[in-house]
Amino acid sequence: MSVGMESGFALIGIGPGKVESMTLEAVEFAKKADVRLYEAYTALWPEDELLKLEAMVGPLQRIMRPAVENPEVLFEQAQTKLVAILVVGDPMQATTHIDFQLRAEKEGIPVKIIHGISVTTLVPGATGLSDYKFGRSTTLTYPYGNWIATSPLEVMLRNRMQGLHTLVLFDLDPTGAGTGDQRPMQPNDALTSIEKMVEKFLDSDADDVLRQQASSMHESLAVLCCDLGTDDAILKTTKLATLGGLSGGRLNCMVFLANLSEMEQEAINRWK
Repeated sequence: MSVGMESGFALIGIGPGKVESMTLEAVEFAKKADVRLYEAYTALWPEDELLKLEAMVGPLQRIMRPAVENPEVLFEQAQTKLVAILVVGDPMQATTHIDFQLRAEKEGIPVKIIHGISVTTLVPGATGLSDYKFGRSTTLTYPYGNWIATSPLEVMLRNRMQGLHTLVLFDLDPTGAGTGDQRPMQPNDALTSIEKMVEKFLDSDADDVLRQQASSMHESLAVLCCDLGTDDAILKTTKLATLGGLSGGRLNCMVFLANLSEMEQEAINRWK
């Protein structure tokens, strides 16, 4: 396979968490690169898999959010070198990377996108839920002191009112700065965030129908998804009220369920 680039950027999706899930194109571009940067703030790979990847393609340097959002140093490198930025999942699922691509191209720097397996495509197939019945996705954030955003809760409730499931990603960074010290959200953290959102939402002047829906959130069903795309993948169907008692994995998310078809009901019953 010919890479065909001597300089510029390769934004490489490395998939959900193991070397075997990378495409041949992703591996070849990573090998060819003069500089290999592992983006370690949007999601994380297991350390043993990173070591396997390094043995296959060469040494990796870790970068955090500021390096991508303020990329002047990277742009200078890419004028004369092939710089590979390795992103967990698919690189173009984040607006940060779309902005990065557009800015690089305006500077006349070529950008090659190599797509990877994303959790957004894994979840419907892994759970057995219909891909056509998913609405807008959202991310549960950690509370910051006494403050928490209620927009994720509103997305979940509005989707359900339309008969649509919600992919709810769990936060990775309690600080929100993207500079390190990640602590992937666990099911008990997620329940705490939901409870705080509901409390704040019920005290707000939000739509009465949404507030009524929020008041009964604890009885709602969800499918907890842990480490999908790896050999350690776990799924568990649960009420939100019992979510906090479940064990999570390295990276977690859940599907907040709307009305289920007969086939979908049978599919999620497997994970009870």
